Parts: sequence; structure tokens; C-alpha cells
Amino acid sequence: MLSFALSKLLWGLVNPGNLMVLLLLAGLVLRRRDRWRRLADRLTAVAAVALALVMLTPLAALVALPLESRFPRAEEPERVDGIIMLGGAVNPTITADRGDPSLNDAAERVLAFADLVRRHPQARALSTGGSGVLLRQGMKEDQTVRAVLAQAGIPDGRVLYETESRNTWENALFGQAIAAPKPGERWILVTSALHMPRSVGIFRQLGWPVIPHPVDYRTRSDASPPVPAELDRPLALLDDAVREWIGLLSYHLMGRTDRLFPGP
Repeated sequence: MLSFALSKLLWGLVNPGNLMVLLLLAGLVLRRRDRWRRLADRLTAVAAVALALVMLTPLAALVALPLESRFPRAEEPERVDGIIMLGGAVNPTITADRGDPSLNDAAERVLAFADLVRRHPQARALSTGGSGVLLRQGMKEDQTVRAVLAQAGIPDGRVLYETESRNTWENALFGQAIAAPKPGERWILVTSALHMPRSVGIFRQLGWPVIPHPVDYRTRSDASPPVPAELDRPLALLDDAVREWIGLLSYHLMGRTDRLFPGP
């Protein structure tokens, strides 16, 4: 529990979007004292330039592109024994508040999972994800996923649910205990392309080989800069990409992935 809490608190301080806000706030506070005014101007300038680079150049896409391109979607085998969807595609808090299932920017995970479950009726299906937030651990993802899959025509008894995991490592670890995969079985892993390298590395470390099925692409293959209609996207993309790179490093140092940058 301590490592989970520390990871959430530290990320809140070091993610690029928050750092820019903190620099701006520091600049505003320091400008109230004459002797710190020059430092305040520099901090404000650094934050403004950094924000401009993120919003008006392909910087965020260039950081994310190696992650999203690492695992091209594999050809589906004729025999599929199981399908896994990692958590993180739903908004349990909004669902509970509004009484209607809410998906987030990774909604493609649920859509792809439902499609695979329909097309492979003989395969076992597993949805993983408890609560990935530090507070409100009682808000579990499975209730939202069940409601969305029901809307997609997938009966509730068709899918197994893992409901205690708080991060990707626990998604795989607890999911493995429920699915009990056997040697030689073919399991398809559904998660965001940005998230696939770390996820595959974890499953390999646990001795559970999977077939990558990346979805939720957020970059174009040429990492071209954003068009005006997409100017609200780069900062969120940069935050998520930096988090994945940090996650790859920290998970490898903790022995949770088989390689620093897992690949095909």
C-alpha cells in the first residue's frame, strides 16, 4: 500500500503539466518580493516556453511514438484461448455520480474487448481493474465495465472480473490467479498502444505469454504536429507518455518486467 501511495503522490508532483503550473505559481509568488523578481521572471518564462513547445510542436508525439510503435498489432491466431483487457478505460466516479456508465479516452479498450469476445465465443474473457486512485478505493471499475459490455450485447456471465488490482502489475498478477492460464494457451492482451510495452514486459515476467492487441492510438505514424482542433491534446499525451517511460524504468528496477524496454 505504501509503494502505491508514494507512486501516486510523486507522480502528482513530477508530471509535466503539474510542473508547468507549479513554475507559474512560484513565479507569481516570488514576484511579490523585489529581490526574487528576476528569478520569478525566469521561472515564468521557462513555464511559458515549455508550454508553447508542448502545444505547438510535435514534442509530445515524439515522446509517445516509440511506445505506441513498439508492438504492431499481431495477427490473430485461429485458436484463441483467452482475452484479457487491462483496467483504466472507465470513470467509476462519474458512473456512480451520474448513474450512467462513463468511459475515458481509452474507451477503445472496451470496444475492442467486446469485439474479440463476440468473435471468439470459445475463449475465456477476463477484465481486470479495481481502483487506480489513491482515495475512494471502494469505487471499482467492474461495475462500469459490466454496464458498458451489457450495452454492447455481452452477457454478464461471459466475462470474468478481477476487482482488487490498483496498477498494471496487479492487473496481471491478480488476473493470472483468476484465469489460471495453462502452458501453450494463446491469450490476447488488449490495452492502449502507449501502455503495451510495459504490460507485455509484466506478463512475460510472470511467465504468461500474451499476443499484443494494441488500441487507443494517440499519435500519427509520422509524429506530425497537432492541428488547431487538437491543441487540447498534446499536454495530456505528454503526461501519459512520460508516465509510461518512468513506469518502464521503475518497474524494471523493481523486477516487474523482463526488460527495460520490452519489444516483440
